Amino acid sequence: MSSRQSSPSRHCSVEFQALPSRIGQVRKIVAAQLRYWRLDPLIDPASLGVTELLANVHRHAGPDKRCSVELVFFWDRLTVSVRDHDGRLPRVRAAGMQATSGRGLALVAAVSESWGMRAQHDGSGKIVWFTLPAPFTRPPCPPAAARTAPGPDALAAAATPPPAGTRESPAEAATRV
Repeated sequence: MSSRQSSPSRHCSVEFQALPSRIGQVRKIVAAQLRYWRLDPLIDPASLGVTELLANVHRHAGPDKRCSVELVFFWDRLTVSVRDHDGRLPRVRAAGMQATSGRGLALVAAVSESWGMRAQHDGSGKIVWFTLPAPFTRPPCPPAAARTAPGPDALAAAATPPPAGTRESPAEAATRV
């Protein structure tokens, strides 16, 4: 697993294997990042949507379960996208009353403002995304230490505590289990 965060108040991307044990960890990262951006009202719908999309990757992608989750907060909108290496586009199914699966994309559509999917032009996979309207909020001002030093890799921080005397973002702290 690896993580990349650029423009700390606007973009966060996490790469990992879509395994059940990792999906909960990604939900924690999403929640912590949204708290950091002061988008607390979006935590539940974003976590639900990303869980459904990651469950689809785990269930339907071939043996290559590598994927990335990207959060982009721009003005009044949060876009959450999941990219995997399986080029087959998902389809919305009509699940029967007794069905135990098949409702994921309908659920994403229900909790989001908009959603969609697109195949990568080079055939390397697909991206499934959804948007949520963001309440008006001021982006946080990172502490002076965070502005002057590059942040540690969020998911590497999950495996080892940060070096003594360094600071970590809320997303980095949430990854340590």
